[in-house]
Amino acid sequence: MAGLWRSYQVLMTKYPWTVQIVTAGSLVGVGDVISQQLIERRGLAHHNVQRTAKMMSIGFFFVGPVIGGWYKVLDRLVVGGTKSAAMKKMLVDQLGFAPCFLGAFLCLSGALNGLTVEENVNKLKRVRANCHLVPAAQTSVSALLTQHAASHRQLFTNEAART
Repeated sequence: MAGLWRSYQVLMTKYPWTVQIVTAGSLVGVGDVISQQLIERRGLAHHNVQRTAKMMSIGFFFVGPVIGGWYKVLDRLVVGGTKSAAMKKMLVDQLGFAPCFLGAFLCLSGALNGLTVEENVNKLKRVRANCHLVPAAQTSVSALLTQHAASHRQLFTNEAART
């Protein structure tokens, strides 16, 4: 496992944008498979492959580029690897970026999967009730990951967006 992680880090250093986008698309796709199989309990025979493909495309073309760009901006806005800097990053991220990103992500995924505007609005209301859980986890991630911070936070954030 350590060798796989080192290989990932080498690729991330050589091809950061590409690896970040592939990672985002893959994680969003895996998240959809987990959702369909473990939460919705569809079983393999009833797995919606089209939905998984749509979710992966959102990861490749929306989540990866948007979050990757945001973390580059965030790392310029708040410099440093201290606990204080981690808290500032978390606050800027959660209060400024996350609500907009999550709303756009949910509306995009809903629209691609056939939800009406009303269904998308109801989905946003349900998610809003759970948004208090992410800041604590994001603070921990920001505090722990100072080297290659943007790329490593990407791993966590992709999965957080699935909830």
